[in-house]
Amino acid sequence: MINDKYKYSELTGKIIGCAMDVHKALGNGFQEVIYQRALEYEMKLQNIEFAREFEMDIFYKNQHIGTRRVDFLVENIISVEIKALIKLEPVHLAQAINYLEAYNLEIGMLINFGSMKLEFHRLENKKHKPS
Repeated sequence: MINDKYKYSELTGKIIGCAMDVHKALGNGFQEVIYQRALEYEMKLQNIEFAREFEMDIFYKNQHIGTRRVDFLVENIISVEIKALIKLEPVHLAQAINYLEAYNLEIGMLINFGSMKLEFHRLENKKHKPS
């Protein structure tokens, strides 16, 4: 799963591996929170640093307009959004990309545990501004 053309490929590969272990053990059909808890446990076992339900400020034209919690913020550089849906829709990908832009994070992941086969997407924020 490591591909040098993707930024943070080694870390995203580890996250995907954890998600695969969770999906293999639990299958599909549980609520999102069950997969969040299982992924939290698996990432701890793999010594991956993260914050779960990390609250981030949302700004519009430098005006604070609210907050949003990302399911996981991994090593302060990768957002991970979890879904437990039968089928991901384009709106879910758009939403995850919007969060990347709102948080000014370069890389994110969208992982869906709800389908028969684990679905995952690596996302890139084309509007990322290095700090």
